[in-house]
Amino acid sequence: MRNVAGLSTSDAQKSSDMFAKCRYMDEITGNRGVIFATGTPVSNSMTELYTMQRYLQYERLQELNMTHFDCWASRFGETVTALELAPEGTGYRARTRFSKFFNLPELMNLFKEVADIKTADQLNLPTPEVEYHNIVAQPTEHQQEMVKALSERASLVHSGTVDPSQDNMLKITSDGRKLGLDQRIVNQMLPDEPGTKVNQCVDNIMQIWRDGEADKLTQLVFCDISTPQAKAPASKAAKTLDNPLLHALEGTVPLPEQEPAFTVYDDIRQKLIAQGMPADQIAFIHEANTEVRKKELFSKVRTGQVRVLMGSTAKMGAGTNVQDRLVALHDLDCPWRPGDLAQRKGRIERQGNSNPLVHVYRYVTEGTFDAYLWQTVENKQKFISQIMTSKSPVRSCDDVDETALSFAEIKALCAGDPRIKERMDLDVEVSRLKLMKADHQSKQYRLEDQLLKYFPEEIEKHKGFIKGFESDLEVLAAHPHPEDGFAGMEIRGDLLTDKENAGAALLDACKEVKTSDPVQIGSYRGYAMSVEFSAWKQEYALLLKGQMTHRATLGTDPRGNLTRIDNALAQMPQRLEAAEAQLDNLYQQQAAAKEEVGKPFLYEEELRSKNARLVELDTLLNIDGKGPAHAEAVVAKSARPSVLDHLKRPVPPRSTDKKPKQHEEVR
Repeated sequence: MRNVAGLSTSDAQKSSDMFAKCRYMDEITGNRGVIFATGTPVSNSMTELYTMQRYLQYERLQELNMTHFDCWASRFGETVTALELAPEGTGYRARTRFSKFFNLPELMNLFKEVADIKTADQLNLPTPEVEYHNIVAQPTEHQQEMVKALSERASLVHSGTVDPSQDNMLKITSDGRKLGLDQRIVNQMLPDEPGTKVNQCVDNIMQIWRDGEADKLTQLVFCDISTPQAKAPASKAAKTLDNPLLHALEGTVPLPEQEPAFTVYDDIRQKLIAQGMPADQIAFIHEANTEVRKKELFSKVRTGQVRVLMGSTAKMGAGTNVQDRLVALHDLDCPWRPGDLAQRKGRIERQGNSNPLVHVYRYVTEGTFDAYLWQTVENKQKFISQIMTSKSPVRSCDDVDETALSFAEIKALCAGDPRIKERMDLDVEVSRLKLMKADHQSKQYRLEDQLLKYFPEEIEKHKGFIKGFESDLEVLAAHPHPEDGFAGMEIRGDLLTDKENAGAALLDACKEVKTSDPVQIGSYRGYAMSVEFSAWKQEYALLLKGQMTHRATLGTDPRGNLTRIDNALAQMPQRLEAAEAQLDNLYQQQAAAKEEVGKPFLYEEELRSKNARLVELDTLLNIDGKGPAHAEAVVAKSARPSVLDHLKRPVPPRSTDKKPKQHEEVR
């Protein structure tokens, strides 16, 4: 699958290394040597499930012919082409992405062969109650201007006038995230204005710090952007350059001191210290750069010596156990993946936290990419929750896996005209409703087909199975083994009453069978006996034929084969029960289908009104530059002017030297 948005076709050495080790462990342990443990098996996209299955159940994928991603994707997903607003806002472009997933119950049943999924609703762990606070900051004038500039950059990138190495959508999205956090990250000369989310965060940290003084309550601050940079050790050469005597002797000019880059971490620490918090109670996870230092730091947070710990999701997410006194968590920015958000929340909503109620603060700057990014991550999490559930998963759902905003999304966020945003939302809604209607119609057709053909045929077939098994059980009861004896086996006309002889004769008969067509060799306990050879599996199978066929795979042990045959016959009651259960299931499905068939599409009126509003907006905004956007679509084929009518019109007089040529072209 190439040229599909959201699908990476590159590989990584560490992943290949991991795969090789998993395969090696599978070989020496019979597929039981590797255990993965994680709180976020799907962090961003459904395609990650394929990767997990490839690590943990490669041989199972081989059985199902799904070792290649395209084979897996053809069974559980499809590419969807969606329309997006063009750069100049006067048309559309089509973009293909792998975003629709179906057959999810089957996929999850396959995945659960190697996955034991336990969700919070099953475990009922003693974790604190979480209260969420959404803190909204108003954008500064500089932020508003810079967001508009991002829109202009997006237009240039989308029109292809900018080299991708100079500017691209990911870069614009990244700059938009920085801008949403603090304008000084983009340019540290810009002013520090009081209402920004960084300053609101500082105020909240100080208030909680004062309130929790008696119990030494602690707080975490997560921020993935503008992290503190590691200071490079001064080299010997650099130290000599700082010596004024050497400068005089060598005639060199000392290097000017480089101004330290602005980071949100340093800014928050300085402001907290300025408001009265002791410096030793504030720590950055980045300062603990070894495992020993990290353990020491975590111990200080657990005892309340360090009251505020700041870090990024990568460094302070999984494996950070400092929950003992945690009362508040601050999300200064929005991470890329919902899995990161789950890891952040998992630091505070955790067993061992002594607080019954904890607080999670999420900061958003209005009018920037912030709100949209939070919404996108929330949508991704909803999607993941649909499949990673203790209940039966939905039949199909949509994936969201984008790390960069599309041009259409940036345009909608930055556009001054609110109707463009309304039009984008309507376009998505109408597309969704049309898909739902098409799905509803196809389900109705399928139900009609099932009621007319599938259910009657399957019900009759399973009734036949039940009769067949009941008849075969009667035959089996009429031919029991004598106590501590053997019922005897007839092979090639000879009745053999000794187990050893019967087993040996059976193996001899097998050697004469060369093809996959069953060859009758005798009878056993009232059933006709045939043998077939499978060249594909390279094994012999014995078929016992009564009303139904009962199969046993044969090995090289004569006595063992007789045990296998008896075991195959002993499975009949279970097979009968399965057929009866399936018949009951078919009757239930038939009844449910009768209730569902003929039901109208529930959202027909909503689709009609939203589609009408979309056409109206297209006309008002002159989306295609030609007036009404859907005017051509409503012209019936019979009403269109005929090409023949055009040819029958009288030809206007032309100069004689061009006339023959024109007639020739018409022909």
